[in-house]
Amino acid sequence: MAALLGSVVSLMNPAQADPADAISVRMTSDAGVIELDLYPDRAPITVANFLSYVDAGYYTDSQFYRVVRMDNQPQSPVKIEVIQGGLGITSYEDDRQPEFPPIAHETTEMSGLKHTDGALSMARLAPGSAASEFFICIGDQPSLDFGGARNPDGQGFAVFGRVTSGMAVVRAIQQGGSDAQVPAERGAVTGQLLDEPVVIRLVERI
Repeated sequence: MAALLGSVVSLMNPAQADPADAISVRMTSDAGVIELDLYPDRAPITVANFLSYVDAGYYTDSQFYRVVRMDNQPQSPVKIEVIQGGLGITSYEDDRQPEFPPIAHETTEMSGLKHTDGALSMARLAPGSAASEFFICIGDQPSLDFGGARNPDGQGFAVFGRVTSGMAVVRAIQQGGSDAQVPAERGAVTGQLLDEPVVIRLVERI
């Protein structure tokens, strides 16, 4: 399976990003519509990468496939709450590979953005490995910021936008059944993979 958040991934203060410079996108999923603002002034590399996938149509029929809740990460000393998507999979045995090279890691120390409720951020393994996968925070998640304890390397994850409408959809996705089993060699996290991944029908600029 492609990059997983952590060992496997708010609304930001308005002072952190200028809404006038934001680029808005709409994510239409089978669970509902999520609208987001992206901040190219704060995270130019990460925003440009995400928009490359949007404009190429990569996210059409991709999926939200992983949900992390307080009740399904028993082995993690630092717990988070997110939903993860952007992997173009049709099943857990067959996935669509990212279309573009991985990007440089823009830390929250660099951008000034934080993993607060509704934050949109990039999933990764090592720093500089992020490609197509992203996650959305449910509640504030400071352990995902630069210097946070969720990832052993201390570099955190790269926030590049936030949800402006549709957090009820995000929360509903997070509560989906998540006992799906996949081969261990694919990096499965027991209890975090949705039994029925939520299809993302379209991501488009608005």
